[in-house]
Amino acid sequence: MSERLSPSGIPIPGVVRPDDVHVDYARDLADPGQFPFTRGVQPTMYRGRLWTMRQYAGFGTARSTNERFRLLLEAGQTGLSVAFDLPTQMGIDSDSPRASGEVGRVGVAIDTVDDMHVLLDGIPLDKVSSSMTINSTASTLLAMYIVVAEERGIARSALSGTVQNDILKEYIARGTYIYPPDPSLALTAEMFRFCAAEVPQWNPISISGYHIREAGATAVQEVAFTFADAIAYVQQAVDTGLAVDAFAPRLSFFFAAHSDLFEEVAKFRAARRLWARLMRERFGANDTSCKLRFHTQTGGVTLTAQQPLNNVVRVTVQALAAALGGTQSLHTNGYDEALALPTAEAATLALRTQQIVGYESGVAQTADPLAGSWYVEQLTDAVETRALELLERVDALGGAAAAIRAGFFQEEIGRSAYEYQLRVEAGETVVVGVNRFGDGQDPPIIPAPDFSALEVGQVAGLKQVKASRDNPGVQAALQSIADIAPEYLPAHVGARAPLMPRIIDAVRLRASVGEIADTLEKVWGRYQPTM
Repeated sequence: MSERLSPSGIPIPGVVRPDDVHVDYARDLADPGQFPFTRGVQPTMYRGRLWTMRQYAGFGTARSTNERFRLLLEAGQTGLSVAFDLPTQMGIDSDSPRASGEVGRVGVAIDTVDDMHVLLDGIPLDKVSSSMTINSTASTLLAMYIVVAEERGIARSALSGTVQNDILKEYIARGTYIYPPDPSLALTAEMFRFCAAEVPQWNPISISGYHIREAGATAVQEVAFTFADAIAYVQQAVDTGLAVDAFAPRLSFFFAAHSDLFEEVAKFRAARRLWARLMRERFGANDTSCKLRFHTQTGGVTLTAQQPLNNVVRVTVQALAAALGGTQSLHTNGYDEALALPTAEAATLALRTQQIVGYESGVAQTADPLAGSWYVEQLTDAVETRALELLERVDALGGAAAAIRAGFFQEEIGRSAYEYQLRVEAGETVVVGVNRFGDGQDPPIIPAPDFSALEVGQVAGLKQVKASRDNPGVQAALQSIADIAPEYLPAHVGARAPLMPRIIDAVRLRASVGEIADTLEKVWGRYQPTM
């Protein structure tokens, strides 16, 4: 019989016996809530509270996205997750020629804090946590969120949520970067400082393995490369003088869940254990700082345009893997997302999938229910060992930033993606409805919004804001940002002046995302990849 391998290339024996597993319970597992947190970060896990059901949404205008948020909250969603359009992610205003044709297409268009007010209309910001998938312009979008709360009379200390703010993975796998890595990392450290001091319930970063996985990485690479980036962020913050235990408890992570149920569960368990050991051994962190808290999203790249209803089953298996693996929050994809932005029906069914897993399947009754399975424990060890080996290769290159410049991550991910595609084309990896069990039917057509009309309306609204605001005040606020931006360049020596308060001041005066990004780019430059 030929050897069976997991999607990460881990050999899978036909049967696993007790002698095949070498686990010391106190050292390698421990009870949930105890170092190294393999079995979960909370003692009671979901018996205390289910994971946050946080459906990702954002399309077109702030008003239409607000309507979707309200629909999902009424259906039982327990947290918001915002998708932004490409111009917002890239620091480009909707009225820029560079934004033409992209406004509102893959997320909500946000130009000024007035758009953010509309997006969050009727949402109790002191009661609902929000996650914003934004990176290069994360500081500006967080500033907007804070100003919206401020103008409603809500204190910063009452806000809870997350900005993704993971710029290193943009260089590795996604591409929505603006500035070079050095000032980008310095800005990340500034957000760590600001949130620890003024928005204590806010996670200043969500270090993302999800987008690395979407680019073609294996589960092992997802863990290793995510932690390589995380180590770089922690080191940057420590180097600026922040005590690790002052900010590390608010670090959050973002992983994918794919369809190989047992490898995914093992991945999550191995990731918790590996992160705890890395934080203790490399940074001397306390137990609270060693806890890996993460959001999970079911795998977008696993969805098929062919026979799209099959995606309901895929998403269910992936949601089950995330729950069995102990996630803190979860997004389940709509079955039609391989075709278009999810319809309201698909988004609601995706939420119902989480609710059925949470309330009907029994997985929430006891913590880490697959612990002690010889197969799962063996897989957990294998994922951790292989991820650590990859991390050591990154260390040998000089860390994440150096590995990015050397093209290491990109080459590793590209090879894995290519090998996976070869297996699919050869029929070795079965994708139901694609390379086996096809029905010959064309994928259905999902109606799309009128993006041209949407763009016209968004541009008109932005022009109105720019015409009615205090423009001299805006220019003075932007100049204040420019004055201290050089302190975030590598040549600067000594302490840096805080940048976040100046960005907040500019946002309050209705400076736009593009204006703030352009101000920083004039000082920091634009990143140009060498490969």
